[in-house]
Amino acid sequence: MNVVQNLSNKKYNSFKIENIAMTLTNKKLYDTIIVGGSYAGLASAMTLGRSLRNVLIIDSGAPCNKQTPHSHNFLTRDGLPPGEIAAIAREEVLKYPTIEFYDGFAVQGSKISEGFLVNTSDGKSFKGKTLIFATGLSDTMHDIKGFAECWGISVIHCPYCHGYEFRNKKTAILAEGDRLIYFTSLIKNLTDDVTLIISDKNVGNEDSFITLQKNGVKIIEKKIVEIQHRNGYVDQIIFSDGTSERFEAVYAPVPFRQQCNIPEKLGCEITEKGLISIDALQKTSVDGVYAAGDNSNTLRAVSLSVSSGTVAGVGVNAELSLEVFNK
Repeated sequence: MNVVQNLSNKKYNSFKIENIAMTLTNKKLYDTIIVGGSYAGLASAMTLGRSLRNVLIIDSGAPCNKQTPHSHNFLTRDGLPPGEIAAIAREEVLKYPTIEFYDGFAVQGSKISEGFLVNTSDGKSFKGKTLIFATGLSDTMHDIKGFAECWGISVIHCPYCHGYEFRNKKTAILAEGDRLIYFTSLIKNLTDDVTLIISDKNVGNEDSFITLQKNGVKIIEKKIVEIQHRNGYVDQIIFSDGTSERFEAVYAPVPFRQQCNIPEKLGCEITEKGLISIDALQKTSVDGVYAAGDNSNTLRAVSLSVSSGTVAGVGVNAELSLEVFNK
């Protein structure tokens, strides 16, 4: 067992693994380099490790849900902190002798004769026949005081991940556009006390507001200046006119961007929604490059990230196997 694998015996909550540069040389050609070592990346690694593939996982230890206290809707792990789920997964994955982990931040990728070269911010470089990007998305917080501090705790984006815990609570929704009715209907299923807060009536059409009011959704047309909270749990919303109203939860879909720009620089096609375009096996538009997790899926959940990571691992292993078999 190598030095990197021995580190996996540390306690679950020791989230970071030390850099062990001497075990990872520039000369080694991995079957796959996985950029991103959270749920999707680890699921890909396990699938490939069980297929006897030499795998390197490069991870910077900054998952998008790091502030979320509990993860839900994932069988066998419902209610555990996200970091603990990832630590358990990492320990399981590193039991496979062909999998290695490098604690670093990938900053560049390029095509080479053997496959691909990935460079990290600390000056290391690693070669892989194939790549899997499990790099996730970066959420753009609304410019509202207290919003970021509550994000993932009581200011939430997904009724499937967090809604049950805020059932029957007084709930605000900050949403707009074509999906307003769809999104609000999901929240109304969980609580009868729903208020849509908008800055002006231009965020939806008149039919939408008629439908909302018919279903008992209150509408406040005011600008929010602050979300007052206690350790991330919403207490009240303060409006620009000086008034306030108490709420216990806020749903707020937010814009996002790709956490990593390497796939796009390699030529991977990006969809109109800003996601990496993939096929049924998570393969991108660039041969040898796959994507898994939030970076290529509109449905953001731990269970779905794990599923897509497994599929990506299957796709990569099939590609590598057929390449040898058809020679």
